[in-house]
Amino acid sequence: MKDDPRAGGHRRKRELRRTVLSARSTLTPDDLQETARSLARRVLGLPQVAGARTVAAYVSVGTEPGTGPLLDELRDRGVRVLLPVLLPDNDLDWAEYTGSDGLVAAGRGLREPYGRRLGPDAVVGADAVLLPGLAVDRRGLRLGRGAGCYDRVLARLAAHGAQPACAVLLYDGEVVDHIEGEEHDRLVQTAVTPGGVHHLGVTAG
Repeated sequence: MKDDPRAGGHRRKRELRRTVLSARSTLTPDDLQETARSLARRVLGLPQVAGARTVAAYVSVGTEPGTGPLLDELRDRGVRVLLPVLLPDNDLDWAEYTGSDGLVAAGRGLREPYGRRLGPDAVVGADAVLLPGLAVDRRGLRLGRGAGCYDRVLARLAAHGAQPACAVLLYDGEVVDHIEGEEHDRLVQTAVTPGGVHHLGVTAG
């Protein structure tokens, strides 16, 4: 009996997740602060973000690329910032960011906005969507933690015909040549790291 090629793909994804998380675990608090500031500058320099009225983003946790400075700068510029609220089925609701004092502790170590829930479809009205991830490949296929939350977001955007700029926020070295894909995977156009902006090979059709 031949091995199921999907099993090999899942195994390689698990290995890549472990590798990335292991590398992130070595970052110091100073590293995290410096990269968060650099990442904010890169993201704010994107024309799609600079001209956005509404940006869907997220609150970084642990050793994820930091989003705190970015969220505050967007809000200071008058941009409406939507943040995710995790639902029991791993889908995402959204609420508006009103400042760091408007965030509360939630399950799985997350911090979420306290304000009024806007519904899962609120993301459809965003001009730009910033996604977390562990890696992305040159085609634009993003590797998350495996829960599928943001795969649903990308599928929802496609189902509504919405075409916001979608960028995954990563560290340098996390843009890789190839990630095993599945039928439900959706591609992103851009990866932003502290060291630069990577335009990925998304093709129409």
